[in-house]
Amino acid sequence: MVDPRSHVIARRLAHVARVIAVSSGKGGVGKSLVAATLALSLSRDGLRVGLFDLDFTGPSAHIILNTGELKPKEDKGLIPPEVDGLKFMSIVYYSGVNPAPLRGVDTSNALIELFSVTLWNNLDCLIIDMPPGIGDAVLDLLRFVNPLSFLIVTTPSKLAFETVKKQVVLLKEVGTPIIGVIENMKMTVSDEIRTLTESLGVKYLGALPYDTELEDALGNRKKLLKTLFARKLHGIIQENLKP
Repeated sequence: MVDPRSHVIARRLAHVARVIAVSSGKGGVGKSLVAATLALSLSRDGLRVGLFDLDFTGPSAHIILNTGELKPKEDKGLIPPEVDGLKFMSIVYYSGVNPAPLRGVDTSNALIELFSVTLWNNLDCLIIDMPPGIGDAVLDLLRFVNPLSFLIVTTPSKLAFETVKKQVVLLKEVGTPIIGVIENMKMTVSDEIRTLTESLGVKYLGALPYDTELEDALGNRKKLLKTLFARKLHGIIQENLKP
């Protein structure tokens, strides 16, 4: 039996040209920073962009972008607030600063509810900041959101990449497109992650350097886009995420 909520979500996303899930095998690899900076960069390039922070384990996009006191408005659904023209929605609007200890069906219901009530309207691209791993949120997204493609973030660590392998296997099994893998916090000259990525039949999109100025730029959108991290990411965007 088809879940009727799938039709509601389909209507909510009917005018969204592209949905990109920014994902990682494990936490601490800079996934949320990549997702937020990616969305901000695409918006500054003139695209109509939304950012959906669904990282139930620790939403942080509102801190990265310094969304302040902005809140969604209710009008036959929830209208996301805008940050420099970027539409933004987050689980933090519901959990606040408190932990959101959701498990199993609770995670699924929260995700589905958020997708069902959020009014994105016309977007060129919706960026989703996913929880790390391949848990319920990923499986539900694959079930309810179509078309969908994944952008995977890793670090140079072999341990971090080991979890990427599992993600790639799952996504390939269900036929979900993988845009490629970004290697974050790269500090040395090495082709190991590129080689491992390509051995899985996935495109290696490029490397983002470990940027010592990045921490100080968090919460300052203009300063963030001027960092080496953001400039390198923008180059990857231009080369690999053209409409």
